Amino acid sequence: MSKNVITAEGLGKSYIIGHQQKESYTTLRDVLTNLPKQLWSRLRNPHYHTHENIEEFWALKDVDFEIKQGDRIGIIGRNGAGKSTLLKILSRITEPTTGKVKIAGRVASLLEVGTGFHPELTGRENIFLNGAILGMSRSDIKKKFDEIIAFAEVEKFLDTPVKRYSSGMYVRLAFAVAAHLEPEILIVDEVLAVGDAQFQKKCLGKMEEAGSEGRTILFVSHNMGVISQLCSTCIWLDQGKIKDNGQTASVVNAYMLNGVTELTGEITFQDDCEKAAQLKKISLLDPKGDVAQKFDCDHPITVKLDIQVRKQVRGLYAYLLLCKPDGTRVLVSDSFDAETTNPLDDLPIGMHTFIAAIQPRTLGHGDYMLQVNLASHMADNFFVDVSGLVCSFSLDDFTTKRGNQREGYFSTLLSWRKLEK
Repeated sequence: MSKNVITAEGLGKSYIIGHQQKESYTTLRDVLTNLPKQLWSRLRNPHYHTHENIEEFWALKDVDFEIKQGDRIGIIGRNGAGKSTLLKILSRITEPTTGKVKIAGRVASLLEVGTGFHPELTGRENIFLNGAILGMSRSDIKKKFDEIIAFAEVEKFLDTPVKRYSSGMYVRLAFAVAAHLEPEILIVDEVLAVGDAQFQKKCLGKMEEAGSEGRTILFVSHNMGVISQLCSTCIWLDQGKIKDNGQTASVVNAYMLNGVTELTGEITFQDDCEKAAQLKKISLLDPKGDVAQKFDCDHPITVKLDIQVRKQVRGLYAYLLLCKPDGTRVLVSDSFDAETTNPLDDLPIGMHTFIAAIQPRTLGHGDYMLQVNLASHMADNFFVDVSGLVCSFSLDDFTTKRGNQREGYFSTLLSWRKLEK
């Protein structure tokens, strides 16, 4: 039976935050007059704060869990849910306010660009420094040195101070060091998103390899497909507390459907006058033109978009994303797929309607969720409007001549024929 390598009991972390109250116009004379009063108040009470509103904020509260040796744990949740705070406590970067955590084994962490590196030291020197921090001897580090460099692909810059590295180079080297110096516990935050797609694939392969060797992995990501691929179990944090903890497929499915419990075939959005262009309505239409949520694999699905333009946006385009309930991305399409040019580019002010047709025999039977985004490749802010996962539908393979539901993400009909001799 595997032993526990991490045990958290009643774990909590609080911060004191102040809210600056709005003040009327203050003159220099007012500031100088109030200064002695503030100094006297601080001398009488060391905890005196100039803010009138002080609030205790709990980033984590009453968190309990056990992680066994060899587990691959995904940690998910919205921004601000407490994921990074939890990892910092487990990495011994910060201490908990309440509760305790027991850790058995060496921990290597990759939480943010620059964590654990000294900017003035070269890449070579930082490799040996990190190895020493993990308790490894110089000879052990040398045995892994060539593998680290080959993985990170920074040979040319090995003797350059890391402060001159790009963020991608920084992350490549940091991950290579953390993964190759054989920690019993590897903690990785969303920082891998800085790397390119090829490097991310290498990292996931390395983490899968580490997990198969019996090492424990904690991985934070907003990419539910990667979490589902890599992690056997999952912890869902929400407002500093554990909302769900269990098998990855079940937890991810609950997380993806959270807040959108009534996914519909049509949704209308309220006006947001601050948006230059906005999705006003998204509809799923059957071949008769009616709003629907159940479709036949042999029939097309029409996605209808009503878009309001309040101010012309150069380079505007729409793209839709189809996911399975576990978060796996199945299909992505954008308006550049149009037969001629992108029909959303330089739209005039007013209401506009567009349709995108999902052709018959494209998707396999099952449940799907739809998200539509408006973006611009020529604007300072890439995203113009984001719908979130707002519509859902199911596909059935009703064709009787096959006698079975075709498994898989796609249900494309292939061409079959007999070759004559």
